[in-house]
Amino acid sequence: MTKSLVGLDELFKGRHFEREIIVLCARWYLRFKLSFRDLVEMMAERGLTLAHTTIMRWVQRFTPEFERRWNSFARQAGQSWRVDETYIKIRGVWTYLYRAVDREGRTVDFRLSARRNVAAAKAFFRKALKTQGRPPRVITLDGYAASHRAVREMPDENEVWKDTRLRSSKYLNNIIEQDHRGIKARIGPMLGVMRFRRAKITIAGLELLHRIRKNQFDLSKLSIQIKNAPEMWDTVLAT
Repeated sequence: MTKSLVGLDELFKGRHFEREIIVLCARWYLRFKLSFRDLVEMMAERGLTLAHTTIMRWVQRFTPEFERRWNSFARQAGQSWRVDETYIKIRGVWTYLYRAVDREGRTVDFRLSARRNVAAAKAFFRKALKTQGRPPRVITLDGYAASHRAVREMPDENEVWKDTRLRSSKYLNNIIEQDHRGIKARIGPMLGVMRFRRAKITIAGLELLHRIRKNQFDLSKLSIQIKNAPEMWDTVLAT
């Protein structure tokens, strides 16, 4: 069951700081290579006294709400998926970030997994299908056998996958490997003290900001002219 969205006033009810400050700090942390302490210093220059743990809690509390609201304006990605997984170290342990983009480089979906195997690949494909609302015409993979097996077995659990074609091409998957860099460049400095659940939420926020940069949201239905990022965010969150 889809969780209903609470109103904007209720969402930020009881917070000591104004909504604009909370959204700004969370957005800047997810978009730029800033630490929590960098943001504390930047806010201090604006006359605001914050603890770095306060900003950390804001990111964890509000990122899922940001994602839910922005996703209501998401454009569908194309039906040619380039799928790959990349390695992420969390508290000294390697985990795996499954990601896919379409042939134009638009993000299809992502999923952080503790394991890299057939079950993990299938879980990613289920999530991507739910996100996109339709299966791809073709999935391009590298040579990793478990992901190939997952694609071949998907029609056994859901017939919508029966017409999806599988191909293997290192060259065609260059686009997803390049796209990993935009996420990993931000992930690297921030995961040293994170736990798996916190990392999942933070990565969801990074992916959201990455999609916004790639213009994957249609805000024309808001029927207003948005001139700057703060106004855009405030309008989306209020919708």
